[in-house]
Amino acid sequence: MRLDKFIADANGLTRSQAKKLIKDGSVSVNQKNIKQTKYQVDAKSDVVQLEGTTVIYQKYSYYMMNKPKNVVSATSDDSEKTVVDLIAETKRKGLFPVGRLDKDTTGLLLLTNDGELAHKLLSPKKHVTKIYRALIAGEVTEKTIQIFAKGITLRDGETTKPAILKILATNSKKKETKVEISITEGKYHQIKRMFGAVSMKVQELKRVQMGNLKLDEKVNLGEYRELTSEELSNLVKKID
Repeated sequence: MRLDKFIADANGLTRSQAKKLIKDGSVSVNQKNIKQTKYQVDAKSDVVQLEGTTVIYQKYSYYMMNKPKNVVSATSDDSEKTVVDLIAETKRKGLFPVGRLDKDTTGLLLLTNDGELAHKLLSPKKHVTKIYRALIAGEVTEKTIQIFAKGITLRDGETTKPAILKILATNSKKKETKVEISITEGKYHQIKRMFGAVSMKVQELKRVQMGNLKLDEKVNLGEYRELTSEELSNLVKKID
């Protein structure tokens, strides 16, 4: 791999920025100062340092975000703030959200530059489970649970796959129910449409799990962190 590519990819820099650092003498390979941008390095065995700090090359990046409301799940938008805008500029290069959460939905969102992993997670053939918690306007009952378990015919005639619905708490005075729902597909506004089909309305919606990846509740709304090696390994095992 070319040294300028190594430095650019590992530090979220443009190739031009990486070349300037190399030519300025800020980069060494195996304790030898290198100023040739085309110099070939082995990402696994060579020790590359930038201004005295060892650079760890990672081909792909994986971030868990606790998505806030009023942010769209996109890489760019002319009028709205996107989830990628919440990532530090030095870490944004090539990142995209895996799937999407509605603008008013919060919770777990994976951002990566690993297209193969994203494709597997979103493939209908993989049946990756997504778990949400919601506040529903209406009283969810055992009958509702049974309807969801069989799959629902939406108002437009489209049919969903079976879903697991659990009642977490009921407020009879306000006629509200807190629920947890597990689905294995990702139709447009699916959960809102499912409850709409049984004459109920979703007031709050938060995703808490995707496959084996659970939202770290220590990650505040609008914040993110890298996946641990264990989280990534478990996520990959689920879909391979």
